Amino acid sequence: MPRVSYFLGISIYMYWRDHAPAHFHAIYNDYAGEVVIETGELLAGKLPPRVLRLVNEWREEHLPELNENWLRAQTEKEFLNIKGLE
Repeated sequence: MPRVSYFLGISIYMYWRDHAPAHFHAIYNDYAGEVVIETGELLAGKLPPRVLRLVNEWREEHLPELNENWLRAQTEKEFLNIKGLE
């Protein structure tokens, strides 16, 4: 699972040919969650509320890149690296 971004101790990963809906994986310390790209909903797992807020702030800033990476994931193309939250 390639890491596509890292910021404030949060790693963002995407899998090739992952299940719908379009989402990414966020890992922070011992927490892990799947976050829906379009809505920011926590699909599975658990993240501290502060971390989920930061992840969603980052997600909103990078929707085009996340959607592009989701399309790339379906055809097993190399992912774009996405800048972290500033």
